[in-house]
Amino acid sequence: MAYSESLAQRVRDVFEDRRGITEKKMFGGVGFLLRGNMCVGVWKTSLIARLGPEQAKTALNEPYVQEFDITGRPMKGWVMIEADGVETDQQLMARIQQAVEFVETLPAK
Repeated sequence: MAYSESLAQRVRDVFEDRRGITEKKMFGGVGFLLRGNMCVGVWKTSLIARLGPEQAKTALNEPYVQEFDITGRPMKGWVMIEADGVETDQQLMARIQQAVEFVETLPAK
Protein backbone atom coordinates (compact mmCIF):
# COMPACT_ATOMS: atom_id res chain seq x y z
CA MET A 1 0.00 0.00 0.00
CA ALA A 2 1.27 3.44 -0.87
CA TYR A 3 1.28 6.20 1.72
CA SER A 4 -1.57 8.68 2.10
CA GLU A 5 -0.76 11.53 -0.26
CA SER A 6 -3.54 13.60 1.32
CA LEU A 7 -1.97 13.29 4.78
CA ALA A 8 1.47 14.06 3.32
CA GLN A 9 0.03 17.20 1.72
CA ARG A 10 -1.48 18.27 5.02
CA VAL A 11 1.96 17.88 6.63
CA ARG A 12 3.51 19.90 3.79
CA ASP A 13 0.93 22.61 4.43
CA VAL A 14 1.85 22.76 8.14
CA PHE A 15 5.55 23.09 7.25
CA GLU A 16 4.93 25.49 4.35
CA ASP A 17 6.59 28.54 5.93
CA ARG A 18 9.07 26.73 8.17
CA ARG A 19 12.75 26.90 7.30
CA GLY A 20 15.01 23.87 7.49
CA ILE A 21 12.45 21.29 6.39
CA THR A 22 13.31 18.76 3.70
CA GLU A 23 11.18 15.95 2.38
CA LYS A 24 12.52 12.49 1.62
CA LYS A 25 10.91 9.25 0.50
CA MET A 26 11.74 6.53 3.00
CA PHE A 27 10.42 3.30 4.55
CA GLY A 28 7.72 3.07 1.87
CA GLY A 29 6.41 6.47 2.87
CA VAL A 30 7.64 10.00 3.10
CA GLY A 31 9.66 11.65 5.84
CA PHE A 32 10.03 15.29 6.78
CA LEU A 33 13.39 16.26 8.20
CA LEU A 34 14.12 19.33 10.29
CA ARG A 35 17.74 20.51 9.96
CA GLY A 36 18.65 17.04 8.72
CA ASN A 37 16.96 15.12 11.56
CA MET A 38 13.88 13.04 10.91
CA CYS A 39 10.89 14.78 12.52
CA VAL A 40 7.63 13.32 11.20
CA GLY A 41 6.57 11.09 8.37
CA VAL A 42 3.64 9.43 6.69
CA TRP A 43 3.47 5.66 6.47
CA LYS A 44 0.37 4.16 4.87
CA THR A 45 -2.42 6.21 6.49
CA SER A 46 -0.61 7.04 9.73
CA LEU A 47 1.50 9.93 10.92
CA ILE A 48 4.85 8.95 12.37
CA ALA A 49 6.26 11.35 14.95
CA ARG A 50 9.63 11.52 16.66
CA LEU A 51 8.86 12.60 20.20
CA GLY A 52 11.82 11.34 22.20
CA PRO A 53 11.68 8.53 24.76
CA GLU A 54 9.72 10.28 27.52
CA GLN A 55 7.12 12.02 25.34
CA ALA A 56 6.63 8.86 23.28
CA LYS A 57 6.03 6.81 26.40
CA THR A 58 3.37 9.30 27.53
CA ALA A 59 1.78 9.48 24.06
CA LEU A 60 1.32 5.68 23.99
CA ASN A 61 -1.43 6.12 26.61
CA GLU A 62 -3.47 8.24 24.21
CA PRO A 63 -6.08 6.97 21.74
CA TYR A 64 -4.90 6.09 18.22
CA VAL A 65 -1.22 6.08 19.24
CA GLN A 66 1.02 3.03 19.05
CA GLU A 67 4.70 2.21 18.83
CA PHE A 68 6.30 2.83 15.47
CA ASP A 69 7.17 -0.72 14.52
CA ILE A 70 7.12 -1.77 10.88
CA THR A 71 10.03 -4.22 11.07
CA GLY A 72 9.42 -6.16 14.28
CA ARG A 73 11.76 -3.85 16.20
CA PRO A 74 10.01 -0.76 17.63
CA MET A 75 11.86 2.50 17.17
CA LYS A 76 12.49 4.08 20.56
CA GLY A 77 11.15 7.61 20.91
CA TRP A 78 8.86 7.27 17.90
CA VAL A 79 5.10 6.80 17.72
CA MET A 80 2.62 6.09 14.98
CA ILE A 81 -0.70 7.92 15.10
CA GLU A 82 -3.57 6.33 13.20
CA ALA A 83 -5.54 8.47 10.75
CA ASP A 84 -8.37 9.00 13.27
CA GLY A 85 -5.87 10.60 15.65
CA VAL A 86 -4.90 13.30 13.13
CA GLU A 87 -8.28 13.75 11.52
CA THR A 88 -8.54 17.47 12.28
CA ASP A 89 -5.96 20.09 11.39
CA GLN A 90 -5.70 20.95 15.09
CA GLN A 91 -4.83 17.35 15.98
CA LEU A 92 -2.25 17.16 13.19
CA MET A 93 -0.64 20.47 14.11
CA ALA A 94 -0.41 19.45 17.78
CA ARG A 95 1.36 16.18 16.91
CA ILE A 96 3.75 17.90 14.52
CA GLN A 97 4.51 20.58 17.12
CA GLN A 98 5.40 17.91 19.67
CA ALA A 99 7.84 16.36 17.20
CA VAL A 100 9.33 19.73 16.22
CA GLU A 101 9.93 20.62 19.88
CA PHE A 102 11.88 17.41 20.40
CA VAL A 103 13.85 17.53 17.15
CA GLU A 104 14.85 21.14 17.81
CA THR A 105 16.81 19.86 20.82
CA LEU A 106 19.00 17.72 18.53
CA PRO A 107 22.13 19.01 16.81
CA ALA A 108 21.67 19.82 13.12
CA LYS A 109 23.09 17.29 10.67
